[in-house]
Amino acid sequence: MSVQEQLRERIEEAFTPDWLELDNESHMHSVPANSETHFRLVMSSQAFEGVRAVARHQSVYKELADLMAGPIHALAMHLYDPKEWQEKTREAPASPDCLGGSKVDKEGMS
Repeated sequence: MSVQEQLRERIEEAFTPDWLELDNESHMHSVPANSETHFRLVMSSQAFEGVRAVARHQSVYKELADLMAGPIHALAMHLYDPKEWQEKTREAPASPDCLGGSKVDKEGMS
C-alpha cells in the first residue's frame, strides 16, 4: 500500500471527513521521482467543530505519528469544520513553491 493510500485510510477512519483532498506534492520538491514525502491535506470534519487550529493539527499528527517519523517529510494541513469549509467556498490555499534545494545544490554554493 502506498504512503498516500495509508494516509487516506487513516484519516478517513479517524476523522470521517465531509471533504477530503490529499495531494502528493513531492514532485514540487528536490526529491527522487515517484517519491511520497510531501503531502497537502485539505479536510472538513465534524470532529473539528469547536476545536482550536493547533489542537486540530495535533490530532492529525497523533494519528499519523509513525508515518511522520518515517516516510513523510512534510504535511501541509488546511483543516476546517463543515461551517468554516462552506464559508471558504470549498477552497483552500495553494502550497507555496519549494524554496529549498537538494544537498547537491547547497554543497555547490560558496
